[in-house]
Amino acid sequence: MAIRDAYPVSDGHTLIVPSRHVISIYDLPVAEYEGIWDLVSQVRQRLVTDFHPDGFNIGVNDGVAAGQTVMHAHVHVIPRWNSDVPDPRGGIRWVIPDKAPYWKKP
Repeated sequence: MAIRDAYPVSDGHTLIVPSRHVISIYDLPVAEYEGIWDLVSQVRQRLVTDFHPDGFNIGVNDGVAAGQTVMHAHVHVIPRWNSDVPDPRGGIRWVIPDKAPYWKKP
């Protein structure tokens, strides 16, 4: 199912959640795993239509070390806009700030 995030990063931030209770999407049977990604695509298209974002972050926090706080598998679909942060380069690399601005490294 697709539900809006209770603590959204941006307008339209949506979670894709399987009915089966598993902690990781990688614990799902292949057909259900593929169904998750099919729904991600459908939700992304709906968000394009409804919100007209300039881009997306689409991702999974897989495990506590990766920041997973809800121990039920889910995929984040986060609409992004050109003006939402001063410099979006690095995208999800900012989860470890020293690794993010790789373009500045000698």
